[in-house]
Amino acid sequence: MLLAAARPDVALSTRVLSTAGDRSQESGVPLPEIGGKGLFTAELERALLEGEIDVAVHSLKDLPTEDAAGVVVGAVTSREDVRDCLVARTATSLAGLAEGAIVGTSSLRRSAQLAALRPGLEIRSIRGNVDTRIRKVEEGEYDAAVLAAAGVRRLGLESVVSEWLSPETMLPAPGQGALAVQCRLDDMAIRSLLAELDDGAARAETAAERAFLAALGGGCAAPVAAHAVAATTTHVRLQGLVASVDGRDVVRVRGEGDPVEVGARLAQEALSLGADRILGDVP
Repeated sequence: MLLAAARPDVALSTRVLSTAGDRSQESGVPLPEIGGKGLFTAELERALLEGEIDVAVHSLKDLPTEDAAGVVVGAVTSREDVRDCLVARTATSLAGLAEGAIVGTSSLRRSAQLAALRPGLEIRSIRGNVDTRIRKVEEGEYDAAVLAAAGVRRLGLESVVSEWLSPETMLPAPGQGALAVQCRLDDMAIRSLLAELDDGAARAETAAERAFLAALGGGCAAPVAAHAVAATTTHVRLQGLVASVDGRDVVRVRGEGDPVEVGARLAQEALSLGADRILGDVP
């Protein structure tokens, strides 16, 4: 754990808490039908506010864009691989998948971009942890699946990856590859500890991406993608995307500037180019 490495003088213990998102993994129900915002976070935030835990760790892409009352993100840690990757049974690339191949994803963002890139594919919802999704491909239930590269790397499963998808091919989710560490807003001692873990570049990049998502009014399950690269902690280059679920309408925007300002500005540009209509049609 990063905190243990940074502060070996602090006594730490770990508690694993199950969330609604975790419990729904094997249900087979697509994530957007279960609920987006807070699906993987609300129960950890409750435990935090009630004093059961002092720190909560989330995948930042699962965290709603507005902080829960009484809670703050004390650190955004150094970012891992932001890309998505393809795990396929026989094909070696996305372009190499046969027409009609069944591709699994739990994300509207991924399915919309897949439909735009390869309209002949059959895109189906896939649930379960990373190991489960890979097994479903290996056993022939799916011809391929698109997964977050960071999760695959974390488990040491790089050998099963058929293709690493660049952001130019598959733009990632806002906050993808980053961990958010929450604590209570009024716990200044913990906030001081967490500040030692905060990565300025990762915070700037994810602030821009999440400002884009927030200004669009989209939740973490919406077909919205964003990727920022920090030049400094106060200046980023951002690209954003909003796509219809069927992949027929895609709005892309690019810009640079202050993280929060450029995120909000590009969102307004995307809305003026038709993103408002696209998001209005999302079930």
